[in-house]
Amino acid sequence: MPTPDEIWQDADLPTRRLAGLALNPAAPLEVLLHLLAEAPLAVRMVLCRDRVLPSAVVDAVIAHPDHRTRSFFARNPHVDPAQRAQLLNDPHWFVRAHLAEGPGPEYDGPPLPDDAVVHMINSYEQEHLGGALYRQFSLGVRRSMPTHPDPKVRAWGVGMWTWLPAGTRAALLTDPDDEVRSRAQRHLREEDPVWVESVLPDRPCHGRTDILMHRALSRAVVDAVLTAPAGPQDRSMIAGNPTLPPDVVRLLAADPDPEIRAEIAGRTDLGPVERRTLAADPVPDVRRAITRHPDLSPAERQALATDPDPGVRLAVSVHPAWSEEERAGIDYAVPLDGLFLFCPEPLTPPDPEAVRRDALSGHPMLRRNAARVHTLPADLVARLAVDDDLGVRVLLAQNHPDAPAALLLRSFLEYTGHQRDRLLTRPHFPIDGLAVHADDEDPAVRALAARDPKVPQAAVERLTRDPDPAVRAAFARHPNLPSSRLADLLDDEELVHHAAANPALPAPVIRALVSTCAGSADGE
Repeated sequence: MPTPDEIWQDADLPTRRLAGLALNPAAPLEVLLHLLAEAPLAVRMVLCRDRVLPSAVVDAVIAHPDHRTRSFFARNPHVDPAQRAQLLNDPHWFVRAHLAEGPGPEYDGPPLPDDAVVHMINSYEQEHLGGALYRQFSLGVRRSMPTHPDPKVRAWGVGMWTWLPAGTRAALLTDPDDEVRSRAQRHLREEDPVWVESVLPDRPCHGRTDILMHRALSRAVVDAVLTAPAGPQDRSMIAGNPTLPPDVVRLLAADPDPEIRAEIAGRTDLGPVERRTLAADPVPDVRRAITRHPDLSPAERQALATDPDPGVRLAVSVHPAWSEEERAGIDYAVPLDGLFLFCPEPLTPPDPEAVRRDALSGHPMLRRNAARVHTLPADLVARLAVDDDLGVRVLLAQNHPDAPAALLLRSFLEYTGHQRDRLLTRPHFPIDGLAVHADDEDPAVRALAARDPKVPQAAVERLTRDPDPAVRAAFARHPNLPSSRLADLLDDEELVHHAAANPALPAPVIRALVSTCAGSADGE
């Protein structure tokens, strides 16, 4: 079965023109229905996957006889998830699998309806329930899973073990359902240092790394790592383990390896999801600068605060025991080349007082913590939106639902890292006034100007010949593109797809193009 990329690569020019018409917001309903019924697979793929659809077209997609066509709609990130959920009981496994996978591994849009999620967990094939299904859970479902009345849902909730309060854990350990109880017991077993020691591999491997970093360590394992490590990274691995004994914390705080000292200075006790999020940061010391280990004495903290390694000083500088005055006396430097990404809301709501304290701190790393909070109050949003730290501003723009328009635009102009384009999807991203960026040296910013409806015709035409392909594509869709240039692009091998999506095409022209292209487009 061809992949979506292969389907598109095999599409000829008439087919790509039809695909562009399928995306055109000016395309009449009957044209969309005709393309869905009669057009080649590449056109149906674009129509069902890449745009919002009228309800009549959604109904026709759900009833379409081709399972591949329905599967494209199952992964459409633009439509209401409740519309996708109409495929919940699709007769073909391929469609159900794509619905469970969702729009993609980085999807952070609206979740599937809660009852649809429960239905999937209860009735879908197990191999189709992995991947990115969890990204389609609502926060309410995630929080309710460990105590959900449905045992299959509770079994999923056991996976949140590290966040669960003692009472919830105890209930899961005695759950009437065998699978729930078994999963809970497995998690409890991983907190038993004796059992962990019994399964610790004696050679460097992923399993050993996971245990040394995250599992409960016996004193025998810790001593073996200190005296006879199996690999050169063993000491740094245990330095971040939250079960490390206080005397070993103090020992490693003076380790000659600055990476180990930084790990000790920045001990993190976050759960697996937060660990994975922080692991995306390319600066190791930043990953370690979120929570501080409580076993460091004032003298040890002071020694780390004057460590010759800048990463160690940065890691210890956000220890919660410092006063703001003491923290300001540490010679640290916060890197600006990190990845400032969207962070899902945590299962446990943050303490409002702690969030406010972080937001008002003089330390950029603590203000970055606050900027990630989706429920940050309006006064702190206004304050952090004009913060002098790039990371604070971009994290606020990426995560707060009411991030102001000026902040979103400034963040896009200044931040060039991963998920930059996500800023364009934020609800308050501005449109007016972007034409001033049409000659920017950054092609992503030049393409941004295409969102402004007031770009002059001459500039639009010129930018369809821009050296950058993304800029050319963006302006081929601009409604101010002169009609003569638009006509030329409808026969352009590269830009026909984008030109055909231009809303300046009148409905009669769209109908005529569909009639003309239908006879020459590739069949299946």
